[in-house]
Amino acid sequence: MSEFYSHHARLHSLTDYGWDEAWQRAFAPHSAAGLIPARVVRAERGSCEAATEAGVVRAEIPGAGDHGGPCTGDWLALRPAADGHPPLLHAVLQRRTALVRSSAARTSRGQLLAANVDTVVVTVSLAAPLKHARIERMLALAWESGARPVVVLTKADACADAPQAAAEVAETAPGVDVLVTSVVTGEGLDALTAVVDGTIVLLGPSGAGKSSLGNHLLGEERLAIGAVREQDGKGRHTTAWRELLPLPGGGVLLDTPGLRAVGLQDAQDGLEQTFAEIEQLARECRFSDCSHVTEPGCAVLAAIEAGEIPQRRLDSYRKLLRENAYAAARADARLRAERKAVWKGIARHQRAVNRSRER
Repeated sequence: MSEFYSHHARLHSLTDYGWDEAWQRAFAPHSAAGLIPARVVRAERGSCEAATEAGVVRAEIPGAGDHGGPCTGDWLALRPAADGHPPLLHAVLQRRTALVRSSAARTSRGQLLAANVDTVVVTVSLAAPLKHARIERMLALAWESGARPVVVLTKADACADAPQAAAEVAETAPGVDVLVTSVVTGEGLDALTAVVDGTIVLLGPSGAGKSSLGNHLLGEERLAIGAVREQDGKGRHTTAWRELLPLPGGGVLLDTPGLRAVGLQDAQDGLEQTFAEIEQLARECRFSDCSHVTEPGCAVLAAIEAGEIPQRRLDSYRKLLRENAYAAARADARLRAERKAVWKGIARHQRAVNRSRER
């Protein structure tokens, strides 16, 4: 086996990693050029582990800076290893979906968490008090990605009234399947297996039970499970990186570290789907630019007055809209600065050319 192939990875076909006829058609021009298809199993700075038909290889990523390079889940066109050189990234195929949050450093660039995901499992522990605002953030992130969200409530055995909790979450997640599960009793695990498909990413904070759900889907205790602090229900990170793992019954699991922060980045469509009932009511307001604060004929305020939707829900919607608008403004400012820098560079070059001509 070549030195560039992993000796520890189990051998799987590309189909096991999600390769299908649509990807094959998209790859056709690269195939004609002698390149090979691969999917990123684990991304690192300057290189990545990628699954190919011959096994998992370590490929080089030329010119990848802090914000460049492929992400876990991306499909690649690789130049094969030759003359002692490792496989080399030639191109990243256009993504079907992309899970993006605002960067942890609060810069104007988003952080790509996962690519080409089909199902986002928003994982919520019932062993701790429900945080509806966090659930709404994760749902907006999931909807915006283009994947299908599913909310999975874990640790039902540690909850005094799991059905009531599920009913509350269902109000927070219109149009989304909400499942109640417990790896201790086995409740809901068969339903989970039946609902999720394709490439599946587990999204949630540390301690929410993602690794336990992942091990159920994998059919083995492959993912490390950490202890949860009793005082706040928070767990330690047991997953240090994002990694693709084929599932025995078909599909792919994308294991991710727990998310401490879930900031939104250009998630207008995701917010509209997360708060679909407010969006629907807003169409019935007397004024098309109604802000749902004090305007007469506001259908949203009327629904709150009638107890049809809680005030908390509208407050959360407004807060996330403001956050998303702020992130968009920062991104616009960055783009303007980058364009200005390009034109300054062109001007400097032109001045240098003119000076050389004058000499």
